Amino acid sequence: MAFSPKPSGPSPRWSQPQRLPAWLNRLGQPPLLATIVASAAVLGIRALGALQGLELGAYDQMMRQRSPLPPDDRILVVGIDEVDVQSRQEWPITDNTVAELLATLTAAEPRAIGLDIFRDVPIGEGREALLSQLQNNERVLSVCKLSSPNSPGVPPPPETTLFQVGFSDLVVDSGGILRRNLLITQPPADALETGTHLCNTPDGNFLSLGLQLALRYLAVEGIEPEFTAQQELRLDDTVLSRLQANTGGYHNADVSGYQILLNYRAARAAVPQVSLTDVLSGNVDEAEIRDRLVLIGVTSPEAKDEFYTPFSGGLRDSQKMPGVMVHAQASSQILSAVLDDRTLLWIWPAWAEAGWIILWSFGGGIFAWYVRRPVTYAVVAAILLAALYGVSYALFLQGGWIPLIPAALGAALSAGGVVLLDRFNKSDYGQAVYKQMKSLLRLEIEIDQTKVGEQVAEITDTDYFSKLQAQAKELRERRQNTASSSIQSDRPGANQSAASGSPPSPDEPPPTATASDADYFADLQQQAQRFKTKQDAEPSSDAPE
Repeated sequence: MAFSPKPSGPSPRWSQPQRLPAWLNRLGQPPLLATIVASAAVLGIRALGALQGLELGAYDQMMRQRSPLPPDDRILVVGIDEVDVQSRQEWPITDNTVAELLATLTAAEPRAIGLDIFRDVPIGEGREALLSQLQNNERVLSVCKLSSPNSPGVPPPPETTLFQVGFSDLVVDSGGILRRNLLITQPPADALETGTHLCNTPDGNFLSLGLQLALRYLAVEGIEPEFTAQQELRLDDTVLSRLQANTGGYHNADVSGYQILLNYRAARAAVPQVSLTDVLSGNVDEAEIRDRLVLIGVTSPEAKDEFYTPFSGGLRDSQKMPGVMVHAQASSQILSAVLDDRTLLWIWPAWAEAGWIILWSFGGGIFAWYVRRPVTYAVVAAILLAALYGVSYALFLQGGWIPLIPAALGAALSAGGVVLLDRFNKSDYGQAVYKQMKSLLRLEIEIDQTKVGEQVAEITDTDYFSKLQAQAKELRERRQNTASSSIQSDRPGANQSAASGSPPSPDEPPPTATASDADYFADLQQQAQRFKTKQDAEPSSDAPE
């Protein structure tokens, strides 16, 4: 067996200090460490829903800052306001007045008429005339309210079919703000039933008033609804992507039915509006009605059919939007997306949102690591946050809702973490902790060296190692004798005596090691002996003090 010892080279690896891997060393750098901690914290609290209120607030702010679109002249709202109530001295508006209004509008040939007023029971005179309009006029759609566990709902007018009815239910977020558009749904199985009517049948699928009107308009354009393989509603080339429970800033939202984000057109004057009195008095030209969608509803605050919207926070008065105007905006959103290529509101997939948050967390850490002057730090921080808002707002103008608050929070936490780590490292307390950790690390290395020493001592105590050592000693003596004989051969007569010498015995084993091998083994045994002597001299940890 041949060995290649290195008696004069560097000490064995077990006697050298241990070093951390390069990637683990980089992991401890303040920017990277702060990025990991900040990203994990933000993603964690976002997953718990703690940021939903802030994210929806930012959504509303960007919605308010968008420039309003021109009124959608494909839709007309006939609003019953307080002037109409006082001038006609009617409240609620009687069946006779509603029947007269429907007849006047139908004569102007609109594409469809949506009556956003409940007419399940008679109100005043003219009941027969109103039912005749609702049952026999294919242009007219009436409304109902779906039943729920706490309410039996409001039925549509008698003798109307499912094709002539749209529900008026709207989905309101916590805080009372209307951001979503419910298109298709059905009453829950545990809905409260008081009698049986069309809109409390659990196995029926009902369309909203806004969707029913939009489909009537698009049918004239030759566009019929269909569903994709993923059961999403498609109109021509436009797919109305279904809202998910964790879409954008939402966390575990109730997305029962078929919902999309409501992409408002404007806070006010989203569609043209006239009054009941204007229509009945002939002050509205038929050209303003012909080939349009017409919605009839109460806009007077007394009806209490109003809702807070994302625009409410920026308005000083009339902060609520009438329900009939909300249905008009819902129809306008669908028509604009299908016919005008107006972008629907969209979000990134979950992995892209997480990557965006991590990216800004890393940017905040790098910024804080390289910018140390307080004034420069404040200026650059303001520029970074402005850039983040600018990118988010630019994408929102294109319909994209990306994480703004989580990204800003991640950048701020990461930057703050780098500053704290940097100050900690420079403080006396930080230096003391560093020295303590360094001594603990050295102790761990010494413990590892002790384990290696014990293994070496065990090896040197074996018979095999003793035999190797004896063989190396014998070979060293032999080489010394050979060297002496060589010196004598240089003297006179040495060749003759060498020639007369006997050859080496054929049974003699060939040399298997060198003199340096013997030195290495001897040195190794000496190290082991010193280790055992040191161990014997140290008091046992189990001995009593």
